[in-house]
Amino acid sequence: MNVAEYMQTLGQQARAASRAMARASTNDKNRALLAIADEITRQRDALRAANAEDMERGRTNGLDAALLDRLELTDGRIDTMIEGLQQVATLPDPVGEITDMKYRPSGIQIGKMRVPLGVIGIIYESRPNVTIEAASLCLKSGNAAILRGGSEAIASNRALADCIRTGLQAAGLPDGAVQVVETTDRAAVGSLITMPEYVDVIVPRGGKGLIERISAEARVPVIKHLDGICHVFIDAEADHTKAINIAINAKTHRYGTCNTMETLLVHAAVAEKILPELATAYGQLNVELRGCEKTRAVLNDIIAATEEDWHTEYLAPVLSVKVVADIDEAIEHINHYGSHHTDSIITENYTLARQFLTEVDSSSVMVNASTRFADGFEYGLGAEIGISTDKIHARGPVGLDGLTSQKYVVLGNGEIRE
Repeated sequence: MNVAEYMQTLGQQARAASRAMARASTNDKNRALLAIADEITRQRDALRAANAEDMERGRTNGLDAALLDRLELTDGRIDTMIEGLQQVATLPDPVGEITDMKYRPSGIQIGKMRVPLGVIGIIYESRPNVTIEAASLCLKSGNAAILRGGSEAIASNRALADCIRTGLQAAGLPDGAVQVVETTDRAAVGSLITMPEYVDVIVPRGGKGLIERISAEARVPVIKHLDGICHVFIDAEADHTKAINIAINAKTHRYGTCNTMETLLVHAAVAEKILPELATAYGQLNVELRGCEKTRAVLNDIIAATEEDWHTEYLAPVLSVKVVADIDEAIEHINHYGSHHTDSIITENYTLARQFLTEVDSSSVMVNASTRFADGFEYGLGAEIGISTDKIHARGPVGLDGLTSQKYVVLGNGEIRE
């Protein structure tokens, strides 16, 4: 069987399984999740052995230290996978929820019912724990999933696929509900993203290059985000302490995440007061600052920011800084250079806060809070499959609700249209 035929087979099996998953009870889905967790516990040694095979091959192939770290399944990470499955089992099941019921003058009742998307294809790199995260969320939301992990994690993902299959069987759910692509041939990705007859949605998780390719070539709707160019704007009416604490946290809490601040905007009225204090704090943490002309007039020893800097997601201890005349300039800068991910204003002025919330075109817009809170767990979703910057039904952190859609339901009692 060639790759195209293999992927067609996975698609057919997933489509059939999606119908069974759509009618699966919450109890059956939870039983599967807990059974997968139990099987991972039993197969811990086998998982570590499979992962050791991937790690050895990765070292031989010259994977850098960061990729090897993402690839490794430590005991702690295995524990986290188990805990994650158990947590998802405790989350409310969105499927079947009916909302917005209302009577119409004709006598009929109209509402909306939450339903699974169907078959979700997920493409990701390096981290084998994503296999379990993706499988658990797709299962709980009543979807079938086709998971295509990176070739560097093939042995780990095959071992995890065995655990998933055992858990599904224990709960009486079809094996095709979660399928891990077992070929490392890159043609598998091309097939997966061009099978609209079998796949309803694609979720790419990885670097910008991967996501750009998927977006350009897919014939299936894609839930994605390309960059996390996040901003914090310190307004003239900001509380000084809040501004300092948030600006430091948003940049330095973690450098390599998509919700880390990459550009700091400061109102000209407070620039001379707040920038030196921030520069000292960033300097102690070895953060390189790159500033506009007005910023460098205050901090004359920093690097000049270029046009490219405003477009850059550094994912590193580097920060662009711009002094702006007012909130309108800040909003214009964010909407022009930002990636529609997460942006925050620090202000005590309610009117300006409302303007920022209304006019900034991002999936998460914040007042007096760090951008680092843009996360499914912090939002109370329990877990997330990624963060969407699209303007489709799923925007921002994508949890269980984001993996479902809604259909209208109509309840009548013999009414006919006159």
